[in-house]
Amino acid sequence: MTPPVSKKYNCLIVEDEPIAAEILENFISRDEELHLVAKCSDAVYAGSLLNRYEIDLMFLDLHLPVVKGFDFLKKLKNPPLVIVTTAYHQYAVEGYELDIVDYLMKPIPYDRFVKAVEKFKYLMNAEEALLEAADREHIFISSGKKQIKIILHDIFFIESLREYIHVHTKSGTITVKMPISRIEESLDPKMFVRIHKSYIVSRSKIEVRSASMIQVNGKKLPIGRTYKPSIEF
Repeated sequence: MTPPVSKKYNCLIVEDEPIAAEILENFISRDEELHLVAKCSDAVYAGSLLNRYEIDLMFLDLHLPVVKGFDFLKKLKNPPLVIVTTAYHQYAVEGYELDIVDYLMKPIPYDRFVKAVEKFKYLMNAEEALLEAADREHIFISSGKKQIKIILHDIFFIESLREYIHVHTKSGTITVKMPISRIEESLDPKMFVRIHKSYIVSRSKIEVRSASMIQVNGKKLPIGRTYKPSIEF
């Protein structure tokens, strides 16, 4: 007897083509672990929905009216995981730089949709590094079937490279497959600060800082333009 599925991932469709949105809605309805919270046709409405609901996965069309998909995504501080949908090949490189889970070309075959969703679930589950945060002195990061204990005070900085993160610590570098935004959620903002889409640094380990750069453990890290206004030391 199959046990009931208890886990549900909240999804949002941002798509201005009604037929494409309907196809995605149909595909989502076939997966018992996915729950469609809402669908909308522009970035402005999508932004208000993200503020209102806890979204795990966003299906984002790039060619939206007024504000384009990637421009919208770049402005989000803590975006959900994203699967991009588009009819244009030329945006793939930029998409991977933004830590996109997957990149679906229209018209989207169902089997390709399934593969993209499996990637999403993998990031949310198997290698999701979170997160028992005992007394806030350490976290446990899941890597395969192992759990690695990381003392928070030992972390210099965390670096994102596509779907992987590298946690640079006093004892070496730990690499796991997960988006940097997921580990950011588990860290105390009094101890750590996001300075770039690819970097989180330990405040106590900062050696040098300027308007555009921070040095940690001898490595110079850039401050991202969109993060400058919110960085406080």
